[in-house]
Amino acid sequence: MAELTATVITYNEEEHIRQCLESLAWVKEIVVVDSGSRDRTTEICRGYTDKVFATPWVGFIEQKNCAISFASHDWVLSIDADERVPEELRQAIERELSAPRHDGYWISRRNYFLGRWMRHGGWYPDRVLRLFDRRKGRFGGVNPHACVVIQEGSVGLIDSHLAHLTYKDFSQYVRQQNRHTEISAAELVRRGRQPGSVTGAELLLRALVKFVQAYLFKRGFLDGFHGLIAAVGASYCHVITYAKVWEQGLRVESKTGSGTSWPPSR
Repeated sequence: MAELTATVITYNEEEHIRQCLESLAWVKEIVVVDSGSRDRTTEICRGYTDKVFATPWVGFIEQKNCAISFASHDWVLSIDADERVPEELRQAIERELSAPRHDGYWISRRNYFLGRWMRHGGWYPDRVLRLFDRRKGRFGGVNPHACVVIQEGSVGLIDSHLAHLTYKDFSQYVRQQNRHTEISAAELVRRGRQPGSVTGAELLLRALVKFVQAYLFKRGFLDGFHGLIAAVGASYCHVITYAKVWEQGLRVESKTGSGTSWPPSR
C-alpha cells in the first residue's frame, strides 16, 4: 500500500479532535496544524502524533496547504476535526492505495445536522476530494470553501462514506455561519464585488431562490423539520453574506465622513 499522511487543521477543537484522531490511528503519519487554540486541542493531539505545528490563521485554503507541506508522504488524506473515518472507509482506502488507479479520489460524506443524517436538500452524497497525491493536487477554491484541485491527472470515487458531524445544536450552527459569511463577504469584495451594487431586490431574490432550491428542487422536505430548518438556514446564510458585502460600503462611508455619524447630533 502507498504510504499515507492524514492532515487535520484545528482551532479550539477539544470536543471533537480525540474521536477524529482515533479514527485515523491506522494511518502511517498524522499532521496537525493548529492556529492558536486556547483549549486542550494541541495537548490532545500530541497524544496521537508528534507532528503538531502552530501556524497563525490566514485562511482555510492556506491552512490546509500548509498542513500538506508538512507531510512526509505523497498520498494525503485531508479531513476536518468534526469528521470521522469509519472502518468501512478505512478498508476501501487501503484497498485502493494498494494499487492506485487515479491521482485523487472523491469521498461521499454523510452529513449529520442536529443529530440527523441528512439525505436530501443537497446534503448527500456531498462528494469531497480529500484523498490525493500531493504531487498532482493542492487546495484551491474560494475561502471558506477549500477544495482540492488536480490540474493534470485522473480522479476516481471511493466506494464508502466519510462521517461529518456538523452541528450539535442550532446555536453552534449560527455561530459557525456568522464566521463563514464574514469570510465569504470579504472574498467577494476582494474579487471585485462592489458593496454599493447590492440591492434589496437582490437580497430577497437570493433568499427565495436558495430556499426553493434546497427545500423543493433538492427535496429537503423529505428530511422533515430538520430539512425545513436546514433550508431556511441556507437561505439566511446566503442573504447574510451579501448583506455583509453591503455593510462594508457603510464602513467606507463612515471612514470618509460621507455617512451619517453615530450617535446623531442634536
